[in-house]
Amino acid sequence: MRHALIVLLAAAALSGGALAQGFKFSNEDNAEKAQEAEQQAKVQALLASPCKAKIKNQKIMVLIGESRDGYLQTAQSRYTGHFDALNARLQRLGLKTTTQAQITAQVAQAEIDAYFRNDPDAALGASKRLAAQYILRGLITSQTGYNPIVRVNQVSIRMAFTLTDAHGKILSQTSAENASYAGVDTSGMALTLINEKADEVVAQLYSDYCRVGGS
Repeated sequence: MRHALIVLLAAAALSGGALAQGFKFSNEDNAEKAQEAEQQAKVQALLASPCKAKIKNQKIMVLIGESRDGYLQTAQSRYTGHFDALNARLQRLGLKTTTQAQITAQVAQAEIDAYFRNDPDAALGASKRLAAQYILRGLITSQTGYNPIVRVNQVSIRMAFTLTDAHGKILSQTSAENASYAGVDTSGMALTLINEKADEVVAQLYSDYCRVGGS
């Protein structure tokens, strides 16, 4: 009898623990869903600006570059996933986007490099070659440091986005950032960051355009 009682109490304790753990997971899921809902609400609010007719069929060129340890990497073929993720969202807004093949064929690499060094003439030259009204530049930067608490290297990733018109006038600037405790594939981490934040980033660029460039 005593043995049966002990078994019963142990089973109850295990059941209670499982329930508590399940409740914890449920809370985490709810928090994640709430965060996603909040982000989507923000995106919808930014996209509510009434100027989509003004950007319909306007042509935009996306350029991606990466700065690591003072070295600038702007070969566009390295960033196909980043490029496609942004272009898909820009197209949904009604913009015409250039392909990587068009950029490679018509814009010299030296001109792309100069644009990432904030050369306004390069911006004008690149946009003229592709008849683009706007240029969206995404610059990936990374910083590596040692985290003494968990005793691993920590890599922080930031993507800064700048939207300009064909003459180099800045219409919008925004950024997204994240951190990872492992890995050296910064462009891969940046792609993950874009996929997580691209809706919000593009919505912010659109809202700023409507406020500054679309009036």
